Amino acid sequence: MAQFNNLIQVITHFADEVVATEHLIQMRWNGNITCVHCNHDKIYTLKGATKRFKCAGCRKQFSATKGTIFENSAIPLQKWFAAVYILTSHKKGISSHQLAKDISITQKSAWFVLQRVRFALKSGSFNYTSTDTIQCDETYVGGKEKNRHQGKTDKVERMLSRRAQGLPMKAKAGAAEKTAVFGMIVTGGMVKAEVVQNTTTETLTGIIEKNIQPGITIVTDDYKSYRKLQQNYTHKSVNHSKGQYCKNGFHTNGIENFWSIFKRGIIGIYHQVSDKHLDKYIDEFEFRFNNRKCTEANRFDKMLSLCNTRLTYAQLIAE
Repeated sequence: MAQFNNLIQVITHFADEVVATEHLIQMRWNGNITCVHCNHDKIYTLKGATKRFKCAGCRKQFSATKGTIFENSAIPLQKWFAAVYILTSHKKGISSHQLAKDISITQKSAWFVLQRVRFALKSGSFNYTSTDTIQCDETYVGGKEKNRHQGKTDKVERMLSRRAQGLPMKAKAGAAEKTAVFGMIVTGGMVKAEVVQNTTTETLTGIIEKNIQPGITIVTDDYKSYRKLQQNYTHKSVNHSKGQYCKNGFHTNGIENFWSIFKRGIIGIYHQVSDKHLDKYIDEFEFRFNNRKCTEANRFDKMLSLCNTRLTYAQLIAE
């Protein structure tokens, strides 16, 4: 298997579409090709300029890109692979405008390429052991109210009105104009984050209970929504409001570090992300962070192994 240490090596190695296709086949099926239509394992390789397969079960034909993020794309795999490498190796990501220039496609196509890659990167299970300490924290994404355009200001006013009526909000009081994101990280290990509608006790403890077994040690700040964790977990808290950031060896520095990288990417690279697509950007940063100890080549190949999913443009822009 080829090893890549930089973008030049990726572009040089996959200069031929045949080589790129063979690499995709290896990463997708690892030598055991199965039908994308019926999952049958007896497959014939057809002759022709473009490599295609035929299933002995359902008799349907398919290619290496069928059922993947690359399906029905006019962009050659060489450019796709360059985009994948750039997105997975750049610590804070890359904008669609810059990617469009780098691989010579339109900005609209570059945005769609990046969104499909992010869609494939969606995280799976949250892995930890019974002896791990898990840090939990919430953060808020969005600009200052004074900098907003009038249309967005009106939206915030409607949100504040909903709060006055006791209706669900996106964030706790004081951050109503922003979008709340909740995260969990194994100290020294992997992270899992997601957009939340609010930061109430019910919402945050519900996510924790869904992902973390009772009895685990959990560290948070002194936000009131975490106080009930002591009923099922060994709960440790640090009082940030009083300048306390480490108490008896327990801290939330790991999750704060992830928030720092994530926000620097949003502010410095993407500048502005809509609520609708924010979860995809979280998945992007999550993948890079969780694979930070991998080599460039291993991270690239791991992404390709996750490509067995499809996102159409109609699905992406749908309300």
